Amino acid sequence: MSAEAADPGAPLRRRSRPRIDLRRLGRVALRGPVSRDRLPDAISHVAEAHRAHHPDADLTILHRAYVLAESSHRGQMRKSGEPYITHPLAVTLILAELGAETTTLTASLLHDTVEDTDVTLDQVKEQFGDEVCYLVDGVTKLEKVDYGAAAEPETFRKMLVATGNDVRVMSIKLADRLHNMRTLGVMRPEKQARIAKVTRDVLIPLAERLGVQALKTELEDLVFAILHPEEYEETRALIAAATGPDDPLETIADNVTHTLREAGISAEVLIRPRHFVSVHRVRRKRGELRGTDYGRLLVLVGEDADCYAVLGELHTCFTPVISEFKDFIAAPKFNLYQSLHTAVVGPEGAVAEVLIRTHRMHKVAEAGVVALGNPYAQDPAAPPQTEPLDERADPTRPGWLSRLLDWQESATDPDTFWTTLRDDLAQDREITVFRTDGGTLGLPAGASCVDAAYAQYGDLAHTAIGARVNGRLATLSTVLSDGDTVQPLLAQDTASGPSPDWLDHARTPAARIAITGWFSDHPDEAKPDPETADATGPGAQGEPALEREAPGGTAPARSRSGPRPTGVVVDDPNAQVRLAGCCTPVPPDELTGFVVRGGAVTVHRRECPAVAAMQEIGRAPVAARWADGEGRESDTGCRVTLVAESFGRPRLLADLTEAIATADAAIVSATVEPPSEQRVRHTYTLRLPDAAGLPGLMRAMRDVAGVYDVSRAQHPAPTG
Repeated sequence: MSAEAADPGAPLRRRSRPRIDLRRLGRVALRGPVSRDRLPDAISHVAEAHRAHHPDADLTILHRAYVLAESSHRGQMRKSGEPYITHPLAVTLILAELGAETTTLTASLLHDTVEDTDVTLDQVKEQFGDEVCYLVDGVTKLEKVDYGAAAEPETFRKMLVATGNDVRVMSIKLADRLHNMRTLGVMRPEKQARIAKVTRDVLIPLAERLGVQALKTELEDLVFAILHPEEYEETRALIAAATGPDDPLETIADNVTHTLREAGISAEVLIRPRHFVSVHRVRRKRGELRGTDYGRLLVLVGEDADCYAVLGELHTCFTPVISEFKDFIAAPKFNLYQSLHTAVVGPEGAVAEVLIRTHRMHKVAEAGVVALGNPYAQDPAAPPQTEPLDERADPTRPGWLSRLLDWQESATDPDTFWTTLRDDLAQDREITVFRTDGGTLGLPAGASCVDAAYAQYGDLAHTAIGARVNGRLATLSTVLSDGDTVQPLLAQDTASGPSPDWLDHARTPAARIAITGWFSDHPDEAKPDPETADATGPGAQGEPALEREAPGGTAPARSRSGPRPTGVVVDDPNAQVRLAGCCTPVPPDELTGFVVRGGAVTVHRRECPAVAAMQEIGRAPVAARWADGEGRESDTGCRVTLVAESFGRPRLLADLTEAIATADAAIVSATVEPPSEQRVRHTYTLRLPDAAGLPGLMRAMRDVAGVYDVSRAQHPAPTG
């Protein structure tokens, strides 16, 4: 089935100013004979559309670009049988209708000349300047003869890097793909499906992120028609059946118009039909469609304040559906989108969704970055820029694009880049978190402190030991929310590395690539077995430990290069010996051990609850004792986990950590349980220079005001 048949919006466009209908305009521009003497009529359509947005535009450069494109493509034909020049003309018309400025349209006319003709980039640069040359180069594909199977992902990588310097590169690519999708019906079904899937996974998310809704919605419908033809036809039939004189949205629109007129608010009330995919999604969500589900009301006003005035009148004169209210004016989406969303109950209980925006917001909602014009045009009153073209920074570059450009440098393998790109683009919501130095980090929704650490510190985040979120200690796995303040905490020892379980919490490609790369460079750092892992102080009652910065800004780094010397002797002199993190035995504790996977022996205090658990499942104990004159770790002292019970009060945590530091102990990890009846439990895993200092440390902690007990930890360890 030809994707060109998709025209989902037409049946409902009765009273509204229609969404930009790119397909109709493309056909009009190319209608009639295709002989050379008729082709100039097509460029006149481009000029007319361009002048509608830019009345003072100089069309001379467009005419020169058309002459070069037509002459260089002369004799080439598309698979549809049309002269090839019809393609760059259609792409340029799409962009002209969206309001693109002259430089973009010039590059669009020439976008295939370097790729498919004898025209060179040097010729383009000589005749049309640096900017047009940069845009044409940005959308020019890499040759399969040079890159083989990697040609497509590497072409997208090249295009995205170019987009980082000039967002107009991606605007041209999106319009190019839209016209190709319209004419995809001449391709073999398997090729249609392959192109449609790449469009779905990469181009549509990019169109969404750049805010170009006019392109995104049509691309969605064309992909829907190819990949899901049966559901597409069902949706088409539903929309056709809903067309009729008794449209409930018409009645509500009339009531809204009358209400706003009486309130003295100048507004244009339109019915905005849903496109096919939108109708399909509503149907899947609600099951049976209502008469008002095939469209939404669009209210256009002059000023931002008028948007809120309209909202007030609607919520006063109609019954609002409060759960449907969203304010994207005060908090715009990351793709520049601004509108007020609400829903009201009309006559006979019909519920209509309403979008309220200014005319300017509407233009940006439809055309996104294209509506911004040339983001690099200088203020005539400003001093001239002297920086070279390839070093300029786009002041409008969105955060997601900056992140993408950062991580793609680390994804040297084309397959890794291609897979990671699709995964990254599939994350369609973004949050902003604040750094303690006043900066911000843009992260995908669901990102954790691991992601924040790598976003702020890059590879230095390998030494992360925890974080503070909104001033409170938090684990690296903590999921961040929009507006949080986050401070990743790093160890000073740069020899430590990430934990394998960080991959379970990393959402950003930058973090995942960095962590995976570290383990690729350190193949001996295997993921620890749950039974043999050197726990960094599990919290009480099975809570995960918080690895945190010690007083003074330092913390011992975790080492995963093998078990540390323990000063413990077991029956098998060749066995690796690990001190259990659940009870952190120190001299003169009585010991017992258990053989775990890999042949290592984990040594516990005899009273540790894990010992009974091991014996219950049939594990045979291994005799263990402190070596004569030993009982301490050779380089870093002994480890112990202490639980401090206290009454809640301000500065309690600061006073406890100060007492620990005064006793010459280093905090490896810590957890603070939520207060219960004004009582707080703190669990610390500490490293002491010598076990002999343990009693003094515990006394110092008990002396802290509000602390009524300090004891050795007694909580279960994993037994497998």
